[in-house]
Amino acid sequence: MGRLDQKRVLITGAGSGIGAGFATAMANEGATIGILDLNLEAAQKVADQIVSDGGSAIALAADVADRSQIAAAIQKFVAFASGLDVIFNNAGFNKPMPLLEVTEENFNAIMRVNGLGVLIGIQEAAKVMISQGTGGKIINTSSVAGRQGYPDFAPYSASKFAVNALTQAAARGLAEYGITCNSFSPGVVDTPLWVTLDKDLIEMGATKNPGQAIDEFSADILIGRPALAQDLVGTAIFLASGDSDYMTGQTIMIDGGKVLL
Repeated sequence: MGRLDQKRVLITGAGSGIGAGFATAMANEGATIGILDLNLEAAQKVADQIVSDGGSAIALAADVADRSQIAAAIQKFVAFASGLDVIFNNAGFNKPMPLLEVTEENFNAIMRVNGLGVLIGIQEAAKVMISQGTGGKIINTSSVAGRQGYPDFAPYSASKFAVNALTQAAARGLAEYGITCNSFSPGVVDTPLWVTLDKDLIEMGATKNPGQAIDEFSADILIGRPALAQDLVGTAIFLASGDSDYMTGQTIMIDGGKVLL
């Protein structure tokens, strides 16, 4: 018996990185998984691997900030899995810029995906969960940048502060329906996102050498290294399982001790 047997779990941004790691681990715990990503090919690759390993998964494509696309993708997952128990609003991106050079376009693009995308994911998943009448769990991916602002990541930090606020608002607004809402805050996670950030930071002159950015951001992690996706899996499974039924409105730091509150 897996910890997530018969759970129907939809994960956005699951074509790579943290989301893909969560999808594989939760499938191994017995969940039926929806792999949702902007890149259908990437989502299909993760889904195919899960099915090959004996699990149940479907690949879905959607822009998380487009309500009609998300609503349609959720309905497709519901048809496949016969319901929805858990959603991870995990999709997000960052495009660093020096604080004094941040443009409206940069700010709006990041907030659209990381902020609005989470709001839409909360709303559309909650509608389904309410109609089912059996409660549910909404889990949002925040960041240490949702606890501390970083000058080269100002819009990203703002978007992750927004995720924490949306988590609390949803917890209060959905409790009467038996729906909990929590988030978790990774620190530096060695995923493809950091490969892109590394190049961006070199191009803008914030760093000089490949790998310098992740090394510098990891220097104050008490455990002494950046995380891998699998380091976050235990927390994710806890939040998706019945073990967290009495928790809502909380943001769990899972950052190796980078930020102490």
